Amino acid sequence: MTPNPEVVLVGVPLHCVGMPEPGDPLTGTERAPAALRAAGLADAVAAVADLGDLDVRLTGPDRDADTGVQGWPTVRAATEKVRARIAEVIGAGRVPLVLGGDCTVLPGALAGAHDALGNVGLAYLDGHLDLYDGTTSTTGEPADMPLAVVTGNGPSAWGEAVGAPLVSPGRLALLGPRDRAEAADRNAAMPEDIGLRPEAGPEDLRARGIPEAGAEARDQLSVGASSRFWVHLDVDVLDEAAFPATDYLMPDGLTLGELHALMRPLTADTGLLAGLSVGCYNPAKDPDGSGAEALVSLLGELLRHP
Repeated sequence: MTPNPEVVLVGVPLHCVGMPEPGDPLTGTERAPAALRAAGLADAVAAVADLGDLDVRLTGPDRDADTGVQGWPTVRAATEKVRARIAEVIGAGRVPLVLGGDCTVLPGALAGAHDALGNVGLAYLDGHLDLYDGTTSTTGEPADMPLAVVTGNGPSAWGEAVGAPLVSPGRLALLGPRDRAEAADRNAAMPEDIGLRPEAGPEDLRARGIPEAGAEARDQLSVGASSRFWVHLDVDVLDEAAFPATDYLMPDGLTLGELHALMRPLTADTGLLAGLSVGCYNPAKDPDGSGAEALVSLLGELLRHP
């Protein structure tokens, strides 16, 4: 274990559930980076720097005719800026902690890690498979599509913008999804149909033993020329009762204790951790700030090693 990684905070204030128009006040998950900072995240993770928020915003409710993605010009611009910043941070020998925003951050973040390190693995902790594309997504929300994009199965223009595929099938761990039936009904790609390992839902993780499942994922991801991997956390991997401060509430998810046990093996050796992104925390649904406090405590325990 390498203690106390040189963590750098990078804010990416994006929100695509009811995408705002230019000039609208900040809304939903756009407010997450500020809320997490106000809850003491920098101190909790012993960040060596806070690079502030990237100048990005998703705007415009219309779906692009070619990609099927809402607000596509702003999605493309945000992806490019995230990619450049993450490549810069990793290139400087530091570990970026990306504060979304929503899961639209992932393609740019993983592309930046790929630029800096070559092939990297991906641990994707999410209540959803996120394998929709511009046709199968009913809304065109870009946060429906990040896993499709990074595996080369999303809208072609977005995939081309990040150089997809960014992760090989054997170095992708899908941890916590529980929307298979809904995704199948909407004709989304299933993991096994596109060469990916099947997802491990909460019950699968419990059956294996949650710490053991985290260790298995770490070992799966830390192979190849670059042994490093990215960890993406969408807070809706948590049960709706454990963490209600998100836009897509889902039952039958993980508890906070289970999430910590799952992530601990993935973050304990910071020589393997390329970076970590957090998405889909909505401060508007967290009036007492308890959700922010829980996330700050989780991340502090995972990244500020004794």
